[in-house]
Amino acid sequence: MDHSKIPLPHGDDPKPHSDSLIERAAERFDFARYIAGGKPSADKPLPPKREPVRKAADAAPKPVEPAHAPVVNTPETAFEPAPTPVRVERSRDTAALDPRISTSLDTNGNGGSDLGGVPLATPAIFNGDHHAIDRDRLRETGLIVPEGSVTALLEEFRIVKRQLLVQASELRRQKAGSRAQRILISSPHPGEGKTYCATNLALSIAAEKEGDVLLVDADFAKPSVLSALGLPGGPGLMDALMDDKADVADFVLGTDIPGLWVLPAGDTTTNDSEFLSSARTEKVLERLTQGAPGRMVIFDSPPVLAASPAAELAKYVGQAVVIVRADSTGQGALEDTVSLLSSCPNIQLLLNAAQFSPSGRSFGTYYGYRE
Repeated sequence: MDHSKIPLPHGDDPKPHSDSLIERAAERFDFARYIAGGKPSADKPLPPKREPVRKAADAAPKPVEPAHAPVVNTPETAFEPAPTPVRVERSRDTAALDPRISTSLDTNGNGGSDLGGVPLATPAIFNGDHHAIDRDRLRETGLIVPEGSVTALLEEFRIVKRQLLVQASELRRQKAGSRAQRILISSPHPGEGKTYCATNLALSIAAEKEGDVLLVDADFAKPSVLSALGLPGGPGLMDALMDDKADVADFVLGTDIPGLWVLPAGDTTTNDSEFLSSARTEKVLERLTQGAPGRMVIFDSPPVLAASPAAELAKYVGQAVVIVRADSTGQGALEDTVSLLSSCPNIQLLLNAAQFSPSGRSFGTYYGYRE
């Protein structure tokens, strides 16, 4: 078919051409500008480029975002979800395992650390002055004399000590924490020998080859531990309870008896029970054994039926020993005492000033010594 005979529309170009219809249409509509690499016409600007229309079937499926971690993308930037921080819990015993780790304590007892921001406990190091204990004074008052001969008194308190240490080990196994290291010594009434027994028990525990012992005078109204050992007075437990900025470790006195430390009662106050029932008491008592899992703490408390601090202290200890004086302590008073100390899980009785032994035992004679 001869396309040259077809006239142009509207008679725009009456001049006959020898080109075909397609060639004339290409020349008329400038198809060259739609071809890749073609140059646009100088007198006509390019039309805005349109995005190709894709069918729904050709569109890529949109990924489904997880419901628990939505990601919001802006036209300029796409942000990735931030990773969830993981907190590493460390027990307070960490410092005991690694004494090289140290922290600072604030007034509330909280600690900071340079190990991942995890609070760690600062080991309680007693740097107080060391005082000499007069051995002759111990002998005159009927107390155990370190480095002395084996006596019936020494053997009796060795038996008592061993039972208490075994119970402390059992409490540790039961996850009792630092309470397993605390022992309360008290009695129903004054004059039944609680300070005498508390001091002898501390002297006996100090002879252990592992660990040490801290004897705390918790009889705030009538303290007597310092006078029994011949130690000077000074600030002590009550001062640490009243002052939020005080470190109770600074008030501990050293002695020339290896393994024996003493904490005075401190300032006298009429609100001793109220201070003991405050939240600070637990922090102060925790400080006494921080970083020292082998340390035992002996509290010489007031008589249970004469003052209330003994019942308050019973909440913080793992064991309580009630001193019963032979032929003196009544059954009713003993029952009331045990009832007031019931917040302590383990209460034991210790018979004092007995003139005979039901089993016929006589300690100390095996070694050739006897008092």
